[in-house]
Amino acid sequence: MSVPFIIDQAVSYSDVFTTPADPLLQLILNETRATHPKAHMLSGEVQGQFLSMLSCLKKPMRIVEIGTFTGYSALCLAKGLDAKGKLYTIENRTEDAQTANRYFKQSKFAHQIELLIGDAKELIPALPNELDLVFIDADKTGYTEYYEMLLPKLAKGGIMIADNVLFHGEVLAETISGKNAIAIHAFNEHVKNDPRTTQVLLTVRDGMLLIQKNEL
Repeated sequence: MSVPFIIDQAVSYSDVFTTPADPLLQLILNETRATHPKAHMLSGEVQGQFLSMLSCLKKPMRIVEIGTFTGYSALCLAKGLDAKGKLYTIENRTEDAQTANRYFKQSKFAHQIELLIGDAKELIPALPNELDLVFIDADKTGYTEYYEMLLPKLAKGGIMIADNVLFHGEVLAETISGKNAIAIHAFNEHVKNDPRTTQVLLTVRDGMLLIQKNEL
């Protein structure tokens, strides 16, 4: 059973005072919520604006996203891309990748987004080094492995964001059960004890772990 960790009123209040999504992002939100059986996996407007703002502040040359879903978060992350920058996004489900690609083609960032379909663990080694921004939002049992594969590719001072690190509040239970909650808690502990990084866990949506690779 999930442990309640944030009141619905606070979420609604946050929505009211967050800049609304642009028309294309709103289209993705509406269509995904109306037609996708796993629409709950979609980043909402608050998380999306956070990703966009972080990207705009960082002005990354290279972004990697693990878990494209229907393309919402990738387009949020793309907003801060350098004019010559590139965003690589990996999706294992062909149907979702096709949906995301349809939205990407409608975006001004279409020429800067490279959508890769397949197992991220097989595709990550071929990604470029000196990544500026990484977003992990995929299978929860794979988080620690994704982290270890991507951290060496992350530039010093680069940012990695892991989504769902509160996992519906299940990590707050006195006894954590369920393979995903156990894996997420283990991932949080792993990052906490890693001297290569500095991190802060944010209670945005389902929890986001903001990780920065240390300069030294």
